[in-house]
This record gives sequence, structure tokens and C-alpha cells, in this order.
Amino acid sequence: MFPAKIDEQPDTYLKSVGEVFAEFGEHTQDSGNISYGVTIDGHRYFVKTPGIPEDPKPFAPAPRRQEAVRRAGRLAAEIEHDLLPAYHGLIETPWGPALVFDWREGDHLGTHLDRFRALSADEISEALDQLYDLHDVLTSSGWVEGDFYDGAMLYDYDTHQLTVMDLDDYRPGAYRNDMGRMFGSTRFMAPEQLTLDALIDDSTTAFVMARTALILLGDGTLDRPAFRGTNPQYAVLHQATTTRYDSYQAFYSAWLEASSMT
Repeated sequence: MFPAKIDEQPDTYLKSVGEVFAEFGEHTQDSGNISYGVTIDGHRYFVKTPGIPEDPKPFAPAPRRQEAVRRAGRLAAEIEHDLLPAYHGLIETPWGPALVFDWREGDHLGTHLDRFRALSADEISEALDQLYDLHDVLTSSGWVEGDFYDGAMLYDYDTHQLTVMDLDDYRPGAYRNDMGRMFGSTRFMAPEQLTLDALIDDSTTAFVMARTALILLGDGTLDRPAFRGTNPQYAVLHQATTTRYDSYQAFYSAWLEASSMT
């Protein structure tokens, strides 16, 4: 349905083939990317672009943004999961690659986190189980976490559907920190994501996923009374963020065992 390449600007093209009902640019995020919600023949899509190449404001230059979006397209083409919106392919544009996904309804946790954290511990744990299953699939396929935080999630309170998006900075295989302070929220980040040339691997993924649970089910600290999960779950998260697990699989297996305990 979508062409492999267009010669016009992405927004011009989308307005010519459908109705653009949403735009996410500099007023909603600072990455430099520009994304659109568009209805075409009665179907809603989410289209992500690396933004205007000449725009001097974003921290990351256009080539880096384009590389990240292209890498996200590779991931989307390889990985299918209930938490990921269906992927319809990549369009080459004058701005670089544009990715086309199904539109997903939901509240953005980056701006509505308190509402999600007010859910029951059981419902949040169920969402975490799905999130951890997704990262088991990603890790098994060689993808390593990058820039995951609450802003990478949507939650539909009517259907109880969690959606994960913006996996642009996930990379295939272990890699070295080439930035020092990497993109992301320090509330979720592992120490190596703040250290130039440090190794980023699937133990980093485990740390970030553990931090996610401590934030969603607690107050973001290791204060036991603040954590609404079980003692076995807390023990797993404590280890993941202190002495560490040496792999994501070790963390995930420990989490599944802890969650099965009554």
C-alpha cells in the first residue's frame, strides 16, 4: 500500500493520501523526530520520521537521527510482539527513512505516569510481565536496550493494552557507550549508560527493566515499604540493580520464579 520512496516532504505526502489528525514534533519532544497520526481509507497509522534535516535545534544531528530511525525499522521488521504495533514498512523520503506502524490508542506514560501507578499492583505486575516477555524476545534476537523510559510506553485503560514504542536506540548486539551520558532518563538508566566506553549488554537491559518495576510499583528507590510487589519480586529487583545479573535471561528467569510464588 505504501510506496518504497517519495520525492515530496513526508507531511505533504501524508496530507495528499489521507487525513493527518496528529503531529508530534518539537512541542511534544526534543529528539528532532517528527511523527504523524494519519487516517488512510478508514485505517489509522502512526508514521515516524527523523525530522527536518536542516533543523539546528535537536541535540542529535540529522545523520544520527536518520540512522536511529532506520535501525528501528530493522528491529520492527524482525520482531513481532503484542506490545509492538504492527509494522507496515519503510518509506525513503527527502528527510530520510519514515516508518509506518498501526496507530495504537493509549495514554502516554511519560505524561500520565501517576494514573498508571495508581492501578492495582496485580494489574501493573501483569503489564510488567508482558514488558519482560517482550525484552526476552528482543534479547533472544540479539537486541540490547537503549533509551527506555516511561515515555516509551502507552497504556489503554479500556483494553488494558500496554504498547511499547520508540525503540530507535536499541542496538543489535552488545556495544560500547559512545556518548558518555546516553539518551534517556536517569531514573531508568544503568551506571554504564553514564560512562564513556562502558559495555552496554543484556545485563544493562536487566538493570533498566528492574528500574522500571521499581518506578511503576514503588517510588523509584529500593525502599522496601514503598514497593507494592511481593518480597520475592523485590529480591530480584534488588539484585538486578545492586550486585546485578550477568544476563537478561538470568534476571527474567528469576522474575518468573518470584512471580509464581504466593
